[in-house]
Amino acid sequence: MERRFVDNLPPMDLMRSEKMTSVQLIIPVESAHRAVSYLGEVGLLQFRDLNADKSPFQRTFVNQVKRCAEMSRKLRFFKDQISKASLLSSAHPVIQSDIELEELERRLAEHENELMEMNANGEKLRLSYNELLEFKLVLQKAVGFLVSSGSHAVSERELDENVYSKDDYVETASLLEQEMRSGRSDQSGLRFISGIICKSKVLRFERILFRATRGNMLFNQASADEEIMDPVSSEMVEKTVFVVFFSGEQAKTKILKICEAFGANFYPVPEDITKQRQITREVSSRLGELEATLDAGMRHRNKALASINIHLAKWISMVRREKAVYDILNMLNFDVTKKCLVGEGWCPIFAKNQIQAALQRATFDSNSQVGIIFHVMDAVESPPTYFRTNKFTNAFQEIVDAYGVARYQEANPSVYTVVTFPFLFAVMFGDWGHGICLLLGALVLIARESKLGTRKLGSFMEMLYGGRYVLLLMSLFSIYCGLIYNEFFSVPFHIFGGSAYKCRETSCGDAKTTGLVKYQDPYPFGVDPSWRGSRSELPFLNSLKMKMSILLGVAQMNLGIILSYFNGRFFGSSLDIRYQFVPQMIFLNSLFGYLSLLIITKWCTGSQADLYHVIIYMFLSPTDDLGENQLFWGQRPLQIILLLLALIAVPWMLFPKPFILKRLHTEL
Repeated sequence: MERRFVDNLPPMDLMRSEKMTSVQLIIPVESAHRAVSYLGEVGLLQFRDLNADKSPFQRTFVNQVKRCAEMSRKLRFFKDQISKASLLSSAHPVIQSDIELEELERRLAEHENELMEMNANGEKLRLSYNELLEFKLVLQKAVGFLVSSGSHAVSERELDENVYSKDDYVETASLLEQEMRSGRSDQSGLRFISGIICKSKVLRFERILFRATRGNMLFNQASADEEIMDPVSSEMVEKTVFVVFFSGEQAKTKILKICEAFGANFYPVPEDITKQRQITREVSSRLGELEATLDAGMRHRNKALASINIHLAKWISMVRREKAVYDILNMLNFDVTKKCLVGEGWCPIFAKNQIQAALQRATFDSNSQVGIIFHVMDAVESPPTYFRTNKFTNAFQEIVDAYGVARYQEANPSVYTVVTFPFLFAVMFGDWGHGICLLLGALVLIARESKLGTRKLGSFMEMLYGGRYVLLLMSLFSIYCGLIYNEFFSVPFHIFGGSAYKCRETSCGDAKTTGLVKYQDPYPFGVDPSWRGSRSELPFLNSLKMKMSILLGVAQMNLGIILSYFNGRFFGSSLDIRYQFVPQMIFLNSLFGYLSLLIITKWCTGSQADLYHVIIYMFLSPTDDLGENQLFWGQRPLQIILLLLALIAVPWMLFPKPFILKRLHTEL
């Protein structure tokens, strides 16, 4: 009778997972790709891997998977370049592709080669530009040091040609090349090296130079007016121009090695003022030309990236789709004729018509002369779990799945989580002012869900959008619990009339310290606002919330155990009912269920009994008289009976089931 009642209950999509069936597909090779693609759009067939014994490199379509992986790499490169260029991403991805995979592969290769060439040329021009910019700064700052040194300064051209070798610059700087390649004298008087170095290294650089030359040098420095990009590290840094005066070939060698070790860039500065002006003009002119070239190159690069950005979302979707299709095709086996692919999988029973319609469409669109064979087969394996969800229940199902996925046809906790999860949150949250704020946020997300669903959101906003209906219920329950706690941003309000309490004395001026007495009926709904700020506030509210938590927790645990009973009845497992459900219910309610009964009884009777004392001495001294802690007649013998039942339930639920299962497995 009970079994018939359970079977006749109305169906619930979420109560138990969908009934599944094992199917086999025999697909002609010419329509295999399109068939798998259409089945992916339906999304109701889970393929089994028939090539689990093969490595990924031994499978039939490994080359196509590699091609998709390579295209994905190129698309990631494009996306990174677009992000660096600060271009807005396309907000309207296109799912259906309008070009073939081979054509897309060719276009991606062309775009990648073009971008890499532009990046290389731009980097080379940027390097030359930064070198010229540094040279200009050195010319501007070092001239003052050379003028102040008077006749003791010797032209930088007396240094070895390799000291100033800047190949990219020398090839184009005619006047500077003439200066550096001009005849050198053998004069051994005062010399100098000018250059530029990171500002953070100046002190150490000067100290090392002083020690290496034993103090036989003069170090002059001046900070650059702005941050510039270092030609070597390509980072924006603060730099300092320096001029080192020294004497002797040995000192020159040491200084050059130290400059190289510290990453200093040195540039030739002629002593002659006329040549200085000529080089400065030439450098400024070349800087202007390079800047114009860089700007033109950047515009061309941004234009190319913009043209890619228009199709990027569509291309990413297409490549992901193709890779997913070939991953599935790698799970299929060829038949003996090598003309058909054989696949096996699971699908919900209700989806068989949809799957067959998709297969027929694939046969028609691929112009195949042979249809796809679809038939149901018996399977020994346990079917996978599938729940039909909608935009409201999906978030709750994901919360449950985060802790564990139910077995096939097992009772689904998501049905109850729709209420219990937001309600228990509200019990902790419990403020109707904050609840209203949360409600407004949830309503905004729900009102704009059609627009937000088509946009690419950040990780945090994506999480909020997915749980918008969870937030809605959480806010509603928070308002309800907040009204019970009478808390509006932690401030009580007299919403439902006046307080039931007044000052103990007529002349009292501070009810918070003198105390309160009850003079009328209880507050209609929730906590009386007069408790706020009184001496009894914390003991009263803490006791209320703690006891509420116990009642709700015990109720939820009972619900979980009751569900195990329905699972046992559904699967016909008397073992689970006798040795799991029954002892668990006895143990839980003998202790915690009894505690819940005591809490409710104390609330209803207004007793002053100490429940801590009752529960503790229920174990320590079960036969002692309860005295003033007795809440009802027959409490002591009831406690003894419940304690004995709890002791019996422990071995009952721990030992019989494992031994019975072991015996059954041994007999098999």
